[in-house]
Amino acid sequence: MYEEPDEGETPAERASDPAARAKDRADEFRMHAELVAVFEGVRKFDAEIDASLEPDVAREVQRAVAKLEKAKLPDVPVIKPESAGDALAILKLPETRGLSTNDYHIHRRPGEVMIVRWLAGGEQADTFYARLQAHFDAALNHFRAEERQANEWRQEPTTIQYLDALDALEVKMAERYLRPIIQQHKAYVLSTQTADELDILHLADVVMSVDAAQIVGRQSAPPEEGASEKDRAWFFKLFSLRGMDGEVERMCFFTYLQKSDDDEW
Repeated sequence: MYEEPDEGETPAERASDPAARAKDRADEFRMHAELVAVFEGVRKFDAEIDASLEPDVAREVQRAVAKLEKAKLPDVPVIKPESAGDALAILKLPETRGLSTNDYHIHRRPGEVMIVRWLAGGEQADTFYARLQAHFDAALNHFRAEERQANEWRQEPTTIQYLDALDALEVKMAERYLRPIIQQHKAYVLSTQTADELDILHLADVVMSVDAAQIVGRQSAPPEEGASEKDRAWFFKLFSLRGMDGEVERMCFFTYLQKSDDDEW
């Protein structure tokens, strides 16, 4: 879902390419928009944090998404047809295991946290994609204004090209996340986002507006005063699984968090 730079292109070459620089910024805003749209439910939509997720359910989802990640078609995040049943089984777990949608279901151990959030139905899916677009647009528009104010006076050709490339950017997030293909072709899609060192306080305080201990547990939470970068750093991987169950649109977000000074998953 998130393309890497061309292998033959060096960082210096990308930095000197105005269009590539603009696209890199757009990708940053897109990934952060997804992070916020997935985790803002407590702050915006009355979602609850339920730390009673059964270990077997958490491990079932973990194993399933890891298996589905290997079952994608080459170069696209679409699940191969032969694995569609496995994807649907995970998307339907709220029904089969009596779990709520919209809420954050958490299983944690010291230094390790698994979070699962399901969305089901057109209203929940529509809200997610609308928020995804709104967060992306807000970040991009703010950045455009800042960059033009800070750099337009230079009147350097490459700078003007870069600013124009920023202005020309238009990303329709639902299309970028293959929603039309999911709806029209009943495809199952799995995309991922990874950060070696996510600031847990940014996720907790800024995105979710909760105490970090509600997410990672009191034992693993950063100290209330004087938390260092090491205290705040967690390995983070988000799996975003989407698909149709008949006419019902379903989504499952599985997040794996591990203290960055521990062995990664």
